[in-house]
Amino acid sequence: MSDEALPEPDRIPGAPHPRETHQLFGQDAAQRTFTAAHATGRLHHGWLLTGPRGIGKATLAWKLAAFLLAQPTENTFFSDTTTGLDLPEDHPDLRLLRAGSHPRLFLLRRATDEKTKRLKTAIGVDEVRALKSFFGLSAADGGHRAVIVDAADEMTNQAANALLKLLEEPPEKTTLFLIAHQPSRLLPTIRSRCRSLRLAPLGPDDIAATLTQAGFPAEESPALSALSAGSAGDAIRLLSMDGLALYADLIKLLSGLPNIDRPALLKLADSVTGAKNAQRFDLLLDLAEIAVSRLARAGLTGPPPIQAAPGESLLLQKLSPDATAARRWATLAEDLSARARHAQAVNLDPAQVILDMAFRIEQTVARLAA
Repeated sequence: MSDEALPEPDRIPGAPHPRETHQLFGQDAAQRTFTAAHATGRLHHGWLLTGPRGIGKATLAWKLAAFLLAQPTENTFFSDTTTGLDLPEDHPDLRLLRAGSHPRLFLLRRATDEKTKRLKTAIGVDEVRALKSFFGLSAADGGHRAVIVDAADEMTNQAANALLKLLEEPPEKTTLFLIAHQPSRLLPTIRSRCRSLRLAPLGPDDIAATLTQAGFPAEESPALSALSAGSAGDAIRLLSMDGLALYADLIKLLSGLPNIDRPALLKLADSVTGAKNAQRFDLLLDLAEIAVSRLARAGLTGPPPIQAAPGESLLLQKLSPDATAARRWATLAEDLSARARHAQAVNLDPAQVILDMAFRIEQTVARLAA
């Protein structure tokens, strides 16, 4: 299998890779923080980019890495200078970076198993050892070096300890960018040796701009923004898998409460069975959890300003009119999330999982009525 055919753990299916993304939307504050630190001449050697998945952390890491790689040195091969984070599209360093062949950049991510050709579940110590070998080489032109770890919270304990040693004594003119969706999973000593850049979820306008840049229609960006919680990555996933239609089916089904239409429920459960529908099953679990979470919030703050499916606002008002209902739905959301993770871990029958989820929703409605 060629390198091009190998799966990339840091690529969202159907979207450009972060290194290929031309413009980053919605993260101006994080970019200003970095450029201000660079301007002082006291750039930290380790940066921890945190925030929900799919909001641009990887895109920002590649953008910052490209900026540093392009900084001129006395012995640089190229004479181009940079005055901001955005490089000209024909910049030599940017072309090398997008081709995945820049000699002063190291990408640390989950590797592919040579036998199965499938991605490993974690970043292992062997990958970190390869980074150590990279550090052992000196840059031919004396330029700045950059390391991107995507994602740092996917490292094994052994790999994390090995990376910690490199963070404690990094080579000169080297900057490490650690991407973390769940920074609490990192060693406290790793977090303490990095400067944090907290990225914020994207608003509807930034979601729309990101979708347009990736080649997707942006007409449904308000609903996508609501369901994706400001994650462009999740918005693309929803578009690619017809998630808005699936959520609309789910809301229509729940609109029959306190008694869910059994034939419609069985039809929905059957649509996620089988290996070919595994991704649709995962998506339906996520959407069911989102629906229940939106019910919980509606009981406290009222229906959301953006309706993610026809009839959703009426449904939320009906099923979650007050704080008592909100607490019930919040408890159910936690229970459904735990049960979904268990079901995926032990490969339970998808249809049974969906039926069980629907029955628990019915039970919650019955308790609220009582």
